[in-house]
Amino acid sequence: MTVASSTAPAVPAIVIPVIDYEPAIGAAAPAWPAPPVRRPPVRHLEAVPTGPSRRAPSPQLGSAAAFADAALRTVLEVIDRRRPPTQLRALMSSGLADSVLAFGRTAGARRGAAVLRRARVQPCDRDERAFEVAATYSRHHRTHAIACRIEWRAAASDRRWQIVALHIG
Repeated sequence: MTVASSTAPAVPAIVIPVIDYEPAIGAAAPAWPAPPVRRPPVRHLEAVPTGPSRRAPSPQLGSAAAFADAALRTVLEVIDRRRPPTQLRALMSSGLADSVLAFGRTAGARRGAAVLRRARVQPCDRDERAFEVAATYSRHHRTHAIACRIEWRAAASDRRWQIVALHIG
């Protein structure tokens, strides 16, 4: 009995460099024309949506949003070396805090401080024990993204929100 082995031709890996589409940090910002002014349509009181889509936010959502705002500001301030790194320990797991510190060391010199601009908090489950947070922050003339997942940790003596995943762009 003979066994025939099927050998497919090897496909070479193709690596294509990505074009740098952003101007250098020291370059002047391009002069874009001002966007046209749009006026919102006039709505009558009857046209305003009501019902379950306009319900008030839950207490869990409010608590998560307040934590996310404070936590992301703290993360950005630690990266900018405006806060001590020990303040991250209470907000996230130790491995994640070490990653943030490593990011801060390898990012090099930056121009300007990071300023959190806008954050959106969205529940991940029906119990509202986990939330996904997507936010933007600006540094000098550029806008960047940061995202995280926060979860409610209820240990015997410790009940608090904690960042369990973080992505800094």
